[in-house]
Amino acid sequence: MREVNENVPAAVDQRATAEAIERGGVGLTVTDLLAKVTAPAATTRPDADPPRDVDTLAATIAGIAGRYVPAGRLSPDADFFDAGGTSVSAVELVAALEAELGTQLDLDEVFADARPINLAKRMLARTGAATAVPEAAAAAAIGAVRPQAVATPPPLLAGSPPRLTTPSDSTARPDDLTQILADLSLADRLPFTASPDPVAPRRILLTGATGFLGSHMLLDLLRHSDAHVHCLVRAADEKGALTRLGEALKGYALPWSSEVRRRITVLPGDIRQPHLGLPGDLWNTLAHELDSVVGVAAAVDFLRGYQSLRTSNVLGALTLAELAATGRPKPLHHISSVAVFNEVGIPSMGEDDPLAHIDRLVAGYDQTKWAAEVALRRARDHGLVVTALRPGGIGGHTRTGACNPQDLSSGLISAFGRFRTVPAFRYLNAAPVDWVSRVAVAAICEPDAWGFDYNLTGVPNTLDDVVRDMALGGMHVRVQDWDEWRADALARLQAEPVPELAFLTRVLQSPTALKLCEATLKGPAATADRTTALVEALGLPPAARYDARAQLKTFERLAHDGLARLPHKDDQPYLWFTETTEGRVGPVGATPDTPCAMSLTLSIASMHQLVTDRRVDVRGELTCPALHPEPLTVARGDIWVRPEEGIPHGHGLRHQLLRYRLELTDTDGGRWWLEGHKYARARRDLWRQTRALTVQLGREGEPASLAGEVVVPADSYVRDQIDGIRVDPRLTGQEKRAAKLTWLAWFGLEMGRGLIGPFARAAADLLDLRRTPNSTEHHR
Repeated sequence: MREVNENVPAAVDQRATAEAIERGGVGLTVTDLLAKVTAPAATTRPDADPPRDVDTLAATIAGIAGRYVPAGRLSPDADFFDAGGTSVSAVELVAALEAELGTQLDLDEVFADARPINLAKRMLARTGAATAVPEAAAAAAIGAVRPQAVATPPPLLAGSPPRLTTPSDSTARPDDLTQILADLSLADRLPFTASPDPVAPRRILLTGATGFLGSHMLLDLLRHSDAHVHCLVRAADEKGALTRLGEALKGYALPWSSEVRRRITVLPGDIRQPHLGLPGDLWNTLAHELDSVVGVAAAVDFLRGYQSLRTSNVLGALTLAELAATGRPKPLHHISSVAVFNEVGIPSMGEDDPLAHIDRLVAGYDQTKWAAEVALRRARDHGLVVTALRPGGIGGHTRTGACNPQDLSSGLISAFGRFRTVPAFRYLNAAPVDWVSRVAVAAICEPDAWGFDYNLTGVPNTLDDVVRDMALGGMHVRVQDWDEWRADALARLQAEPVPELAFLTRVLQSPTALKLCEATLKGPAATADRTTALVEALGLPPAARYDARAQLKTFERLAHDGLARLPHKDDQPYLWFTETTEGRVGPVGATPDTPCAMSLTLSIASMHQLVTDRRVDVRGELTCPALHPEPLTVARGDIWVRPEEGIPHGHGLRHQLLRYRLELTDTDGGRWWLEGHKYARARRDLWRQTRALTVQLGREGEPASLAGEVVVPADSYVRDQIDGIRVDPRLTGQEKRAAKLTWLAWFGLEMGRGLIGPFARAAADLLDLRRTPNSTEHHR
């Protein structure tokens, strides 16, 4: 015991190092670690053969695995990941087992079931050694509802059933299927309960509040209800739980204020433990005082198997069902997933459609979400009111850009933008977290919505949608088939490792995870008629496609964190054209008498540049003998379109149409500047107003020395700025035409709005008989 305690600090440091590797905080990459697994056996391998009986070998494996978990020890029947092991430490464990036991173990086997006793069975089965030992209990106790698993469960629920087939065409592991069927029977041990009162909840238990979706749901529960929320947080004590929750909220750009703290109670606990790890008296108090139970917490890992994830995702859901059914009747709102449909070839994903065939779900995450939802359907037969809320991919927040970079959808989108390639797919069923959270909370707070299944998947994106959105965003992508894209992306990630995308590297190397990706990319569009009706009835924002505009803030955040790359001025422009101007300038306050001309190229890197910045990039030359005898080069130039959004200049009848700002350099390194403005006035010369530019020029750091006006020649305007538009040659002919029309429509609308503004202002002034013109306007 003393030796174990002495090892704890080292184990904690080791875990911190492993997590840092996953986040990219140290120099050792996942590629380096993976190399260990296939490297030649270490010189420390003992000469003696490894143990030949299961119990001894399991104890040996547990001793080695204990080095890679925070507690410094691991029981033979405990799951490595539940004990705190990470995916990085799993790689190190496989390397250590090979080095010390001389036996190779596939990394996927560890992810599938990381209990030392089962690892020992598989290792001995491979060598032909006897493995006959008594089977462990099928499930740990969850109060009174976690009995020993049985091989033959009672019949499944009638009504909209899951799909079950015979094991002959099974792609799942047989022992997983046996465990799944046994876990479903646990729901039959739940207490019977009456219907809850149909009133909005005032006291809510929420799990998963430190996660991406759960944190947003916590804030939405506080914003849109009067409820007090009890947050179950995995921590040693209340202080640690409060700290962890606050850090999570701030990490997702959510408020952590005294008002938030006043309306929540943190409960240190663990969904993986019987009675959530809560003291008996507290469990009983919650059972009789809560109005609602909301289960968001889940282990989300696409590499781990069913056996490794079931404690969190299945048994944890049943524990919440036990709490909801005990004492005061309460509804249970369960965050499920459209992963329950993740079968290759499934024809539809409607809210009331049959779920996937369980034996055709190969990823442990998909299997656990399926098993939890089906078990909770059985709980409905006991009177429990269960609402199943199924998000698809959960995208970043449309306003803050907060996202979960470890989410598979975010990882794929990051790779799309970074590598400028996209695998061919049918649909991406994804919606932004702010919409998913708001609709989920609305269902929780509306009694008439309880007890049904909802797909919170938004409006699906097609392949054409994604390609077009990324092109408009200046990120022109090439479409590849799945195998080609995977090989290309994996090669790039290995050649230039991106620490934040290390998890995607592991996914692309895992046969199990690849089947999950294949099912996701080839699946049908999810439909959500019931969700749409609920949103409409409650007056919520309708679902909208998670398009380039909605993703903009998230892309900016991903780019800031090194996960994506936004278009840059130095990239191939999306669209460009030339502009020439001619006119005269002179000393400020004097008559312009010196020729001045500009030959410019105006370009945009992406359409979202216009939508967000209303800015056009400028390159070219300025020729002005009064400023410098030689032409000056535009080192940096920007044009802002209607920069003041229609606010009259000087509160009068002059509205800014365009603002130019050019940084100029001469051949000797001297630096100069030009500031220019195009104005709209309530006059008839509209054509000239769009072409005339009032300018001021000067040396860098000094006030303007010259001023005047330059004009775009009438005969060059259409030739250069309409007929002369050029588009990125990588686009197809159809995309080029769309780009031109989009630019002309946007710019024409902005100019039209700018030109009509002064006339509307003048008309309003004429009709306002109470208004007295000010002295400035008398002279205009």
